Amino acid sequence: MAYGYLRVSTIDQDNEKFKNEILKYANEKKLGNVDFVEEKISGTKDWKKRELGKLIERAEANDTIIVPELSRLARSIPQIYEIIAECQKKEIWLHIIKQNMVINGKNDMTTKIMISTFSLIAELERDFVSIRTKEALAKKKADGVQLGRPRGTGKSKLDKYGDQIKEWRKLGLSHAKIAKNLVSMSGLEKVNPQSVANWLNKQ
Repeated sequence: MAYGYLRVSTIDQDNEKFKNEILKYANEKKLGNVDFVEEKISGTKDWKKRELGKLIERAEANDTIIVPELSRLARSIPQIYEIIAECQKKEIWLHIIKQNMVINGKNDMTTKIMISTFSLIAELERDFVSIRTKEALAKKKADGVQLGRPRGTGKSKLDKYGDQIKEWRKLGLSHAKIAKNLVSMSGLEKVNPQSVANWLNKQ
């Protein structure tokens, strides 16, 4: 079996681009049909608790897992080492397109150095993006630009029940009781007592 593993974070949404890269690669390498496993989750989350963990668990010897780049596996070097070690233990082939790496068998020193180097570069890139973003925000603040949504703007799902909420509060009902009543009368799936408190404070 050949599997294409696709992970995007909340920031990076372009799964189609990665899917096309994997299909093109599999065709060039004659790896056969590709079954895709996709998830939208941070790469910092433990890989065993992600769809990737389930994929590696069910994959068998000589199966192939293709990823677009090393950072799609995980965001830390220790996690990447764990993933690679588990694939090697189960004799699963791991193809990493961007870094032009095919891993199966002994995890030698050259492979370890390559993984560390590519992971470090990816980490530095994320740090640089973070720094540039903070600098841009600081400049806007210095120029007098108001950041974030002005307080009190935007509609709340509780607005339409405003008169009833105020009436219940006058009667001495707690925020928790008001929240419970709102769920019963409105059909809202869930109302947090803190949301009620926040709404009343804004009034």
